[in-house]
Amino acid sequence: MPRAFAANIRRIRSVSFSIGQLTFGSFTLLLAMIAMTSMASVVAIHHVGATFAELQHLRSLAEAAEEIDRRTKELRLAARDLVTDPASSAKVAEAASSLSALLKNTRLKLAPEQQEMIDGVTLRLTNYRDGMERITALIALRTELVSALPPARARFEQAISEIAAPDRSMLRQLFRTQDQLATALLAHDPAAIEQSARTMKSLSIDDEKLRAATDAYSDAILSISTTESQIAQLDRDVLGTEGQMIGRVTDLLRDLSDRRGRVLARDFARTLASDKWQSILLGVAGVLIGLAAALFVVRQTVRPLKAIATAIRALAGGEKDTSIPATGVHNEIGDIARAAEVFRRSLVDADAAREAAIRALAEQRLAEESYRKLFEGSVDGIYVTTPGGEILNANPALARMMDYGSPEELIRGIGDISESIYVDPQARVQYQQLMQRDGIVREYEYQVRRRNGAILWLSDSATAVRDESGEIVRYEGTVRDITDQRRAEEAIAEGRRLLQLVIDTVPAVINVKNKQLHYLLMNRYMAGIFGIEPAEAIGRTTSDLMSRYGAQKTDENDRRVLKTGKELGFYEEEYRDSSGNLRHWLVNKLPLLDADGGVESIVTVALDIGERKRGEQEMREAKDAAEAALRNLRETQNSLIEAEKLAALGRLVAGVAHEVNNPVGISLTVASSLERKTALFAAEVARGDLRRSSLTDFLGATRDASSQLVANLNRAAELIASFKQVAADRNYSDQRPFDLGDLTEQVVLSLRPGLRKHRLTLAVDCEPNLAMNSYPGPYGQVLTNLFLNSVAHAFPDGRAGTVDIKVRAAGPDHVEIIFADDGCGMSLDVRRRAFDPFFTTRRDQGGTGLGLHIVYSIVTNRLGGRLDLDSEPGRGTRVHMVLPRVAPLEQAAE
Repeated sequence: MPRAFAANIRRIRSVSFSIGQLTFGSFTLLLAMIAMTSMASVVAIHHVGATFAELQHLRSLAEAAEEIDRRTKELRLAARDLVTDPASSAKVAEAASSLSALLKNTRLKLAPEQQEMIDGVTLRLTNYRDGMERITALIALRTELVSALPPARARFEQAISEIAAPDRSMLRQLFRTQDQLATALLAHDPAAIEQSARTMKSLSIDDEKLRAATDAYSDAILSISTTESQIAQLDRDVLGTEGQMIGRVTDLLRDLSDRRGRVLARDFARTLASDKWQSILLGVAGVLIGLAAALFVVRQTVRPLKAIATAIRALAGGEKDTSIPATGVHNEIGDIARAAEVFRRSLVDADAAREAAIRALAEQRLAEESYRKLFEGSVDGIYVTTPGGEILNANPALARMMDYGSPEELIRGIGDISESIYVDPQARVQYQQLMQRDGIVREYEYQVRRRNGAILWLSDSATAVRDESGEIVRYEGTVRDITDQRRAEEAIAEGRRLLQLVIDTVPAVINVKNKQLHYLLMNRYMAGIFGIEPAEAIGRTTSDLMSRYGAQKTDENDRRVLKTGKELGFYEEEYRDSSGNLRHWLVNKLPLLDADGGVESIVTVALDIGERKRGEQEMREAKDAAEAALRNLRETQNSLIEAEKLAALGRLVAGVAHEVNNPVGISLTVASSLERKTALFAAEVARGDLRRSSLTDFLGATRDASSQLVANLNRAAELIASFKQVAADRNYSDQRPFDLGDLTEQVVLSLRPGLRKHRLTLAVDCEPNLAMNSYPGPYGQVLTNLFLNSVAHAFPDGRAGTVDIKVRAAGPDHVEIIFADDGCGMSLDVRRRAFDPFFTTRRDQGGTGLGLHIVYSIVTNRLGGRLDLDSEPGRGTRVHMVLPRVAPLEQAAE
C-alpha cells in the first residue's frame, strides 16, 4: 500500500500542467470548499438572522415601550400644565395626538393576541381626551367667572362706602370675612373659599343694596370655588386614574420583551455554539486542502514568476531601464512577462503624464483656493439651489444674512425655500418663470423671512445651470441685502407724501419759485387765495395770477432774496385776494441753495394776520380795562385786609378795655370811699373833737384803701403794658429778638376777656426758652385771627368748647405751633377753600373771608414758615404751623 501511494505521488509530480490548468484545478477545489462552507454558513446565518430579527423586533418593542412611557409622561405633564395654565391646551392636544399615533404604530408590530392590550390603551386615551376637554371647558368657565369677580367686588366695596349709618359690628364681621376670603383665594383653598363665602352670605345685613352686593359677591366666589372643585375632581378621577392605566402598557411591553428575549438568547447561544464547531471543522479542512493546492501551484509557477517579480520591483523602485525576463516563453509565464514589459513601457509614459497632471492639479488647486476665498469672503450672499428649492451650497455671508451661525446650519435648517424663506411664494414662482424663459435674472427684488422672523429685502442676480438635455439642474446666484435701501426709499416716499399733505393742510401760504419767479410749488391754501387750482399755477408768475382779477403785487422782495442769497426775516404786507378782500400777511422768504452755493429757488411762507390785527386792538383795549380792574381789586383787597386787621385790633381793644375796667372801677370806688372818709376826718379835726379811736379807724381805712388801690392799679398797669406791647408789635414791622412763650402768653392774655361770654376754655402749653428773631406783631396777628375764627365759626349757637395752643421746639432751627379746637369742624369743600381770599361761611353775619387768608399770607410770606389744616365735620379743627427761629433775609427785606 505505501509503495502504490509513493508511485502515484511520483506519477503526479512528473505530470506537467499549464498555469491555466493549475489555476483552474486550484480554484475548482477552492470553490468546492467555499460552496460547502457557504452552504453551512447560509444555514447558520439564516438561523442567526431569524433570531437577530426577532431580537430586533423585541428591541423595537422595548424602544416603543420607552417612547410610550415618555409620551405618556409628556401628556400627564401637559395635563398638569393645563390645570394651572389654560393657554397650554394646544400642547395637551399635541401630546395626545402624538401618543395616539405612537400606539397605532406599536399595535402594528404586535401579534394579534397582543394587540388587545394596545386597544385598551387607546380606549383609555379616548377617556383621557374627554376628561381634558371637560377640564378645558371648566377652566374657560373659571376664567369667565374670575373676570366677573372684580366688578362684583367693586360693587360690594362701593355699597359699603355708601352706607349712611353703618353698623360697625356688622362691618367688622364683613371685613373680617372678606379678609378670610382673600386669604383663601391666595392659598387656592376651595374648601376655605366656600366656607368664607357662605359665612359672608349668612351675615345679617339690613341695607338692601349692601345685601344684594354681598350676595352677588359671595355667589361669584362660590361659583369659582365650585368650578375649582370640579376641576380638581376631574384631575383626580380622570387624569390621574386614566393616566396610570395608560402607563401600564409600558410595563406589559417591557415584561413581554424580557420573557421573549430570554428565550431567544438561549436559542441564539446554542446556534452560535453549533455554528462555531461546524466552522472550525470546515475551516481546518479547507486550510489543509488549500495548503496542498498552494504548494503544488507555487512549485509550478513561483520560480519562473520570481524573476519577473524581481524585475517589476526594480521597475517600481524607479529603475525604468530594467529588462523583464522570460518574455520569449510561449506559455502563461511568457504572457505575464510580456505583459510586464508592456506595463514597463506604459509606466514610462505614465510618469510623463503624471508630471503633467501634477502641474495641472496644482493650477486647479490654486484656482479652487481663490474661488473659496472669494466664496467665503464675499459680503454678498452666494447660493446654489435646486429648482425644487433645496439649498445645495451657501457662503457664510448668506448664513449671517438669514440669522444662521454657519452655512451648514443654514442648509440643515431650511427645507423648501419657497415655503420657509420667501414671504410671498408667488415671488419664487415668478423667479422660476424668469429662469426658465431667460436663464438669468438681474437685480430681482423680493422679501424673505429670517430665522428670527425679521423681514429682509434681497436683490438677487443668478443664472440657471442646465444638463446635456437642456433641463435646469440648479440655480447659482448672489443676493444683496437691500433692506436699509428699501426702508430709506419708503421713508423718502412717505416723507414726500406727508410733506405734500402738510403743505396742502397747513392754513398758511406756502409756495416755491424758481429764479425766473415762476411758481414751482403752491399749496391749496394759497391757490384758494388766488381762486385757482394748484396745478394751474405752476409755471406762472404772481402778476399773471393777480391780473386775472385786477390786482397786483410787487416782486421786489423776491429779487432781494435772489440778489443777497439770504433770508429776509418776517415782515408784514397786504394785498387783495380773488374776492377783492384786503388781506394782511406775515411773510418770510428763504433761499434754497444749489451745490455751488447759488440761489436755486425761493420758498415763501405767509400767515394770515388779519384776525390778529383786529384781535390786537381788542386785546389792547381789554388789557387796559383789566389792568384798571386789577388795580381797583388790589386796592379793595388791601383796604379789606387793613379793615380786617383794624377790626381784630378793635375787638382786642374792646376786650382789654373790659378787662381794665374792673380794676379801674374798683380803684375808683375805693378812692371815692377814701375821699369821703378823709372829708369826715378833716371835719372832726376842724371841730376839734378828734378822738384817738377815730384816728385809728381813719388810719386803718386809709391803709386798706391804699392796698386795694395799689393792687388794682398794678393789675390795670399790667394789662395796659401787655396791650401796649401787643399793639406796638402789630404796628412794628421790623425783626426783633423775643421769647416765643412770653409773646404767646401776652397775646393770650389779651384774648382771655372774650372767653367769658362764649363759654370757652383757652389752654396754653408753651415750652420755655424758645428764642426767636422774627416778627412778633404778625405772629400775634396770626394767633388773634385763629382765635377769632374759632369763636365765630367753630362753636355755633353758643356751645361750650376748648381751644388749645401748644408751642414747642421742632429741631434746632424751627418751632412748632399747634392751634386746635374741639368745635364743629369743616367739610372737605370748606377745608379746600379755607385760605382763599374772601371765602366765608358767615357772609350773612358780617364775615369778610380774609381772616384765614391773612393767617396763610403772614405764615408763608412774612414769617417764612408753612402750615397745614386738618379738620373733619364733628371732630374739630387743627392748624399746624412750623416757623423758622430766624426769619429769612428775603422775607425781612420785604
